[in-house]
Amino acid sequence: MTVTALSEAGADADDLSVWPASTGRLPHGGLSVGGVPLAEIADRFDTPVYVLDEGEVRARCRTYRDAFPDADVLYAAKAFLSRAMVRWVDEEGLGLDVCSAGELELAVTAGFPPERMVLHGNAKSPHDIEAALRLGVGRIVIDGPSEIARLAAMVGTGGSQKVMVRVVPGITAGGHEKIRTGTDGQKFGLSLTDGSAQHAIARVLGQPQLELTGLHCHIGSQITEVKPYLAAVRRMVGLMARVRDAHGVVLPELDMGGGHGIAYRPGEPALDLTALARRLRTALVESCAAAGLAVPRLTIEPGRAVAGPAGVALYRVLAVKRTGDRVFVAVDGGMSDNPRPALYGVRPALYGVRYAPRLVGRRPAAQACVATVVGRHCEAGDILAADVELPGDVRPGDLLAIPVAGAYQLSMASGYNLVGRPPVVAVGNGVARLLMRRETLADFRGRDIGD
Repeated sequence: MTVTALSEAGADADDLSVWPASTGRLPHGGLSVGGVPLAEIADRFDTPVYVLDEGEVRARCRTYRDAFPDADVLYAAKAFLSRAMVRWVDEEGLGLDVCSAGELELAVTAGFPPERMVLHGNAKSPHDIEAALRLGVGRIVIDGPSEIARLAAMVGTGGSQKVMVRVVPGITAGGHEKIRTGTDGQKFGLSLTDGSAQHAIARVLGQPQLELTGLHCHIGSQITEVKPYLAAVRRMVGLMARVRDAHGVVLPELDMGGGHGIAYRPGEPALDLTALARRLRTALVESCAAAGLAVPRLTIEPGRAVAGPAGVALYRVLAVKRTGDRVFVAVDGGMSDNPRPALYGVRPALYGVRYAPRLVGRRPAAQACVATVVGRHCEAGDILAADVELPGDVRPGDLLAIPVAGAYQLSMASGYNLVGRPPVVAVGNGVARLLMRRETLADFRGRDIGD
């Protein structure tokens, strides 16, 4: 890394702009979140541990409600879900976007109204659909032609289920090719380009058990520009106009999905939510006026933008290894609790995952060095943060904190090497409480019932 880049990294290391708003500086290099010192959380709950700022989650829910007062805002449960998260989202007036019977049933058992949920999935199992129908989910998003007859048959004669059709609008957007879902040639949705979406809509309208309430699209994730959403909404309104002309049906709902990008490191771009709300509404109204359509009820589905910045991951350093000109800092977690870097890459040239780990709990006594933070697992790709600045005297026992850790980390965690998934601790008003306990060897033994 060059001297200029190192100095920029040094500035980032002391920049708390991507941390929860409640983050405070403490003496001797410490930080607190939600009024609770991070070092105290690590001592009390051990590491690795995920810290979730309840106030930050609630504030972000309210920001969405304020920005989209005339729309339905659904929290995308896949980002992170727990019973506490369900309660917070419910109390802040958001709906839920779920992708499985597991997410659906956890939310219902936590008291969330099923009619305020939407079920997604490109390959819904019979169990997923049965649970959705039994519990009374508000909408089921049809993702492929085979779902239409199967869903109608499961609803049964005389029954009714509200559905939407997921459309691929042919829009390229998103921070990495693996999270771009608005283009043709991938597993989600029905293509607008080849007529698959139009054909599916006609088939749904021919099923009396299915009530088509509107169209759905999701163009990708980690999108930081407004323009792709505007292009998508215009194409979706154009399709709604063609549905009216062909079938005499005016669809009352339009779900534009989520994918709202956030900054993982200071200085990175993030989607301007105020601009998105204003310009998306304008584009929707103008497109509908040009097509002679009534403006449909808008739905959006933020997940990462609600949960991501509210989370902080804490790790203990286990080892420091200097190999040639490389410094590897190994911690007590890794790809089993955060597989995102292994999935999407860790270097910015690849539109990868970039975190800004920070030493907390003591002041360094040495100049900064460039290091790579690696996990404890038996994979060369088990890297949490490549080429980042850490103190040159980083040593075993140190506590590292990684901000923006609330989304798609623990929710994608695995049982690799039987390490066990970390606990989740909620903080707020100076109090820390356990939301999800640490996975233990007893949990693994309990599942293993063979000889």
